[in-house]
Parts: sequence; structure tokens; C-alpha cells
Amino acid sequence: MAKRIARFHKVSFSQFAEGWRDAFGDGSEEEIRLIYDRLKLPCRATSGSAGYDFYMPADMSIAPGETVKIPTGIRVEMQEEWVLKCYPRSGLGFKYRLQLNNTVGIIDSDYFGSDNEGHIFAKLTNDTKEGKTVEIKAGMGFMQGIFVEYGITVDDDAQAERNGGFGSTNLP
Repeated sequence: MAKRIARFHKVSFSQFAEGWRDAFGDGSEEEIRLIYDRLKLPCRATSGSAGYDFYMPADMSIAPGETVKIPTGIRVEMQEEWVLKCYPRSGLGFKYRLQLNNTVGIIDSDYFGSDNEGHIFAKLTNDTKEGKTVEIKAGMGFMQGIFVEYGITVDDDAQAERNGGFGSTNLP
């Protein structure tokens, strides 16, 4: 039986609006509120699915060679010693070579308490070799997250605390 170790939440509207404006420029409060109100929490498609599908917050068109940063509006609360690993949906990767820019997104358990509320972003690149534009409709799954348990070394003494995403641990 699978372990129940996490819960997805929406970030606050103000956090989502900040992320949306950072990614796409100015948008009206009403437009961003409509997108926010339609956000769906990630879920599995079938009882045998390992991955939790993340859903596109708004219609998105990604031209060949184009990169887009997607604020998902989602955060995840999980037990320590677990990580959420994020990958592109298999079909989008296979048909269009849609890729996450960091190959695999790693969401650590302590990211949830960051100043940005642990807001999960995805940076996607359409790396097609066939000139195909990727059209992803609002509410369509575009990324999947899989929870994985991990271990640490016996002499581990990590003491730093996270506050943010990329580069927040201040390690070289």
C-alpha cells in the first residue's frame, strides 16, 4: 500500500499574481483572478499512476525553440525525507520534445515554508526538431510529479534553512 505523505495546496492569490506578472508581464487583477480561481490541484489519473498531473493554468502556445516560465499556483506540503520530482508529461515529451529546462524539477520538503509559499514553477522549452508548435489548453496536464523517499549519509550535519527556490541554500 502506498504511503500517504503529502498534500497539495494553492498558493495565495497575491503570490500567484506576483508569479504570473513576473512570467507574463502586467495582467489585470480580474484576468489573473479568473485564472487563479480555475486552478486545479494535481491529481493522479488512475489508481495505478505514479505521477500527479499538474494542469496548465491558462491556454499556452509554445513555438519551436521557445521557453516559457509557468507559475502553477501550487505548493506541496510533505513529510521530511520525501521529495517531489517533476517531469514533463510523457506524451508531450514524446510528441513535441517538450522539456523542463532543469531536466527534473526537485521540490524539497522544506520548500513549502519559503517566503514565496513554496510556489512551484515550471520552465518549459519546446525543443521540437519538426517545427511543431505546442498548444496546451487551460486545465490540460503538462507536467507530472512523483513523490520519492530518500536517505542521507550517516555523517550528515546539514543545518542551513531554506528560504526560496533556486539558489536559496547559498551553496556554490
